[in-house]
Amino acid sequence: MAALSIRTLSKRYANLEVLKGINLDIESGEFTVLVGPSGCGKSTLLNIVAGLDRPSAGTIEIGGRVVNDVEPKDRDIAMVFQSYALYPSMTVRQNITFGMECRNVPKAEQEKALTNVAKLLQIEPLLARKPSQLSGGQRQRVAMGRALVRDPLLFLFDEPLSNLDAKLRVEMRMEIKRLHQRIGATIIYVTHDQIEAMTMATRIAVMHQGAVQQFADPDTVYRYPANLFVARFMGSPPMNTMPARLEAGDDGPVVVIGAGRPYEVRLGLRGYEAAASYVGREVVLGIRPECIAEGNRAFSGAVGEPIVVNAPVEMVEPTGAETIVLLRLGGEPALARISPDIRPVPGERASFALDTRRICLFDPETERLIA
Repeated sequence: MAALSIRTLSKRYANLEVLKGINLDIESGEFTVLVGPSGCGKSTLLNIVAGLDRPSAGTIEIGGRVVNDVEPKDRDIAMVFQSYALYPSMTVRQNITFGMECRNVPKAEQEKALTNVAKLLQIEPLLARKPSQLSGGQRQRVAMGRALVRDPLLFLFDEPLSNLDAKLRVEMRMEIKRLHQRIGATIIYVTHDQIEAMTMATRIAVMHQGAVQQFADPDTVYRYPANLFVARFMGSPPMNTMPARLEAGDDGPVVVIGAGRPYEVRLGLRGYEAAASYVGREVVLGIRPECIAEGNRAFSGAVGEPIVVNAPVEMVEPTGAETIVLLRLGGEPALARISPDIRPVPGERASFALDTRRICLFDPETERLIA
């Protein structure tokens, strides 16, 4: 039985449809991340699951029970907000135990739950402090502790790390993932950060314009994006996408970038039988920046020599761990990830190796993945 089941859920405000026929099944113990740009409907969906908003249509089941008309306090959920939502006049101890007191949990049980959670989150020295005396990371731990003492069916996290600096975000991201591994809770986590989604999730629901574009494990979402939106949204830098044409070759399809231009690029593809019906037609080619590297790079697991092209360099961005290069493939802009000690000169041509095993092809009309 799914911990959370959402069926044909929609939400409308007057003439604005915010959610469009959402269908999701989240299994017990899963860490599901709702990711998408601002305004895609992910926080609205979380609020409806929490009972803070009502759907216009559709059903929500938590633990096999339809909860559309159930009050938030009776849904067996716990929510961690972006703003922490701690009571400023209460100590950490009081913030964590307040909900239990409202539910008339016996003092001995309160103390036991508090002790366990404080130890788990390493906040024992902070119990006598007030929120104003805590750092952002400590406040977030307290907010998580208040949720954990509930031991609910579902934990709902609404962009809990967006107020933290970059270093603390990385630390708290690892802390939340470690916490999930320890307690095996069912977590639904909202973020607009693709890195958070990729590193934390068991499965990712990519949302855009009120609809789920793809719901799959992180590797599938990254390697086989369901459509052009997912391809361009997931990844940093995102997947390069460019117009191309599919032609027949001796050993299978050949994708041509910049057909007829002086520096057209022809890439032979193997294992792309699903694209056979597109031979002679326009397609959109997608290739990740890490699949374009310096010309002498041997890609892991590749058989034979990589395809090497000579391309003009437009811009170089050293990042320390790698160098990002903006180049032109058949006249189309593309980003490449190359070794940090290699610095091509902008305005000149350089050799780049392409890993064609990881190329994606999309239908230019439907924008859906072909192969």
